[in-house]
Amino acid sequence: MLFPVEKMLLLCYNYGTFNGCEYKEENMKLGISSPLAHISPEDWAAKQKQEGCGCVVFPLSCEDKEADIAAYEQAARINGLQVAEVGIWRNALAADEKERNAAMDYSIGQLRLADRLHARCCVNVAGAAGPVWDGAYKENFSQNMWDRTVRMIQEILDEAKPEHTYFTLESMPWMIPGSPEEYLRLLAAVNRDRFAVHLDIINMITTPERYFFPERFLEQTFSLLGPHIRSCHVKDILLLPSYTFQLRECACGDGTFPLEYYAELADRTDPEMPMIIEHLDTDAAYLQSLGYVRQRLAKAKTI
Repeated sequence: MLFPVEKMLLLCYNYGTFNGCEYKEENMKLGISSPLAHISPEDWAAKQKQEGCGCVVFPLSCEDKEADIAAYEQAARINGLQVAEVGIWRNALAADEKERNAAMDYSIGQLRLADRLHARCCVNVAGAAGPVWDGAYKENFSQNMWDRTVRMIQEILDEAKPEHTYFTLESMPWMIPGSPEEYLRLLAAVNRDRFAVHLDIINMITTPERYFFPERFLEQTFSLLGPHIRSCHVKDILLLPSYTFQLRECACGDGTFPLEYYAELADRTDPEMPMIIEHLDTDAAYLQSLGYVRQRLAKAKTI
């Protein structure tokens, strides 16, 4: 059972400072969202391990054949790969009833798959009020969408009944939850012990204050949400020079985000925290970014 809001805030107050952390190389679990080109489950897992990944995004869905799911599950286990995420990426709040019902069924199926795999989490976005499944709409911030989001999460959890994983939402710039405070309120409103946090910190960098003072925003986020965070996404962000305030998501190293401090706080929160590099176009780009992040964190002694 989740804490009442007052106890959650007290927990956050007592969560402590994050400065002065030390890390061991085996603590940090880096991964990539690409399955990389492969010819078999064994080849998939071997390549991920060979490239230094400690965690993976499961490459199949609940709609795939049982024999295939079992083969990838076994390959991950044999190679010691933590399943960080099982993704949904569909609009369970769609205005179209057929689309919405299908997305709800898929969400329940994916959560059950994540539970079978003992994945760190099953993740989706809250959903959009318009035709684009992850689109930006004014109605995304309405009380009606808030209430529907709470009920949607509750229904998915109550139907799937997970015991070994958590259902989570990825924060988005234009839908709830868009801030750590809003995520905390959502945790309390849903009131299910298997609802937790997937942290995409870059998606919450939406103001000049958060962009120019990211260390302060990171500390605030981990203080409020730390005990509930199950998985993190890794990327970068850059302020464009043209008016007005325009931010662009980019590959790690092409922006200004303090990746080292992000990794430090994640490791302090949970030494088994998976950190997944995402949103690159090719396998080569993923491998280049993986090497870059690993080198940068090693230089800062955060892995």
